[in-house]
Amino acid sequence: MANDGPVEHGFPHLATVREAVTALYRRLSYDTVQLFATSVDAADVAFPDGDDLHLGAQRVARELVRHYRLPDARMIVAFREMTHAAQVELAAGPEYFVELNDRFRTHRRDIGAALAHEVMHVYLHRLDLAFAGTRDNEILTDTAAAYLGAGWLLLDAFRQDALSSQKLGYLTPEEFGYVLAKRALVFGEDPALWFTSPQASTAYAKGRELALRDERLAPLAAAGWAGRRRYARERRRAQDRQAPGDPRALYAFSPDGHGGLRVSFPCPTCLQRIRVPVRGRVRARCGLCGTVLECDT
Repeated sequence: MANDGPVEHGFPHLATVREAVTALYRRLSYDTVQLFATSVDAADVAFPDGDDLHLGAQRVARELVRHYRLPDARMIVAFREMTHAAQVELAAGPEYFVELNDRFRTHRRDIGAALAHEVMHVYLHRLDLAFAGTRDNEILTDTAAAYLGAGWLLLDAFRQDALSSQKLGYLTPEEFGYVLAKRALVFGEDPALWFTSPQASTAYAKGRELALRDERLAPLAAAGWAGRRRYARERRRAQDRQAPGDPRALYAFSPDGHGGLRVSFPCPTCLQRIRVPVRGRVRARCGLCGTVLECDT
């Protein structure tokens, strides 16, 4: 939790964020992801000042349990002094103990954001889905919360002015915006309608710009003129050398074993890499998320 300290910006964790989106589709399946087409409603996780602190926190936790489809999970919420925003004890269940930073006693509007992250830890724990290392696993948790409809709360908790700042989660504000925009492109939502923080709106706009750029990456037919020209130049170089390119590049060429080439690139929806032959206009279907892609290879 960044509390009156520096807030990291930009996209330093983008590679791990993209891996997290792909991991969600692989573990859940396309059909299960579709069950989260509606985001958690702002009214359901609102925390009026007049509400009892502990009863209100339990109510918000129950709503997030419902949203994540964990009907047999019960969250026991408490408050104490701590460095982090919150933590959850990942036991066998069905009861899970969540501790929130004492700061939330007076910053109640952000309790939903903190619980969105912690309840997602429980969800991923039950799925047995985790990344190696604390940092990458926390990035997975933030990404999953955002992609499955509750992470807009985490971005909306980002507020900054000349005297103070607050940010929850491990993703930068722009990375939260990127994941929320990816979700919006799939489900037709506009999370900007729910933001109360001007800084959250700005970060979402920057993340959405990058997400839209993914939709125009060559060899997708929607690629712009400059991207198409660069793609054609690199395709000629690959044809001349007939050797594998860098598999980590946004698109990479490799021999197909018959004197031709294949190109691999990330699906703009689930970010799994797709391989198609280099032979002009091609229609491809992603085997993971089912997205049909018009390509000009």
